[in-house]
Amino acid sequence: MSAASSAPLCSTTWIRSRRAALTTVGAAVAALLLSACSSGGTSGGGGNTNFVMGKDGIATADKGERAAAPDLSGKTVDGKQLDVADYKGKIVVLNVWGSWCPPCRAEAPDFEKVFQDLKGQGVQFVGINTRDTSTSPARAFEKQYGVSYQSLYDPTGKLMLRFGKGTLNPQAIPSTLVLDRDGKIAARSLSALSEEKLRKMISPVLAEK
Repeated sequence: MSAASSAPLCSTTWIRSRRAALTTVGAAVAALLLSACSSGGTSGGGGNTNFVMGKDGIATADKGERAAAPDLSGKTVDGKQLDVADYKGKIVVLNVWGSWCPPCRAEAPDFEKVFQDLKGQGVQFVGINTRDTSTSPARAFEKQYGVSYQSLYDPTGKLMLRFGKGTLNPQAIPSTLVLDRDGKIAARSLSALSEEKLRKMISPVLAEK
């Protein structure tokens, strides 16, 4: 068989192989998104976090028993450099979100409202955008919901994995952590928050001296 006569067969085989690969990848991505976007969850993998779970689903740790937050630095979704450690001395609200996640969309306006209300009291919000395959949908999300605080871009969840065992669950998106003025984890929620619950989560830490 000549090279010319074998070319169509090779082309057809390649196309079929390519289609099969794309189908497999598409299914894997869909499964990942479905498993990751959750309206609730429990801490993954155990670990001694010293959290005490409240009836409202918000877990808290006493001031002397809090774990320090890990290094959280890198590029934001708009290409700037951000290091959460620069906010030491302030209360930091960390919100893990994705543009693909319906509960994240539901809570975003409330987060922006609370941020605007409390930023003058030494409260800083920082997002951690995860599993968006590019920054374009993340930027569109921020524009649509009027989110003015910055978010670190963490498409593969590497920043989430820096936290101590049991602190975050990669399948519970959105999740929220409140860091005290010393950069230690004071409170945690592994589900979407209403404005009321978000304020309730921050208030005790804000009242600390």
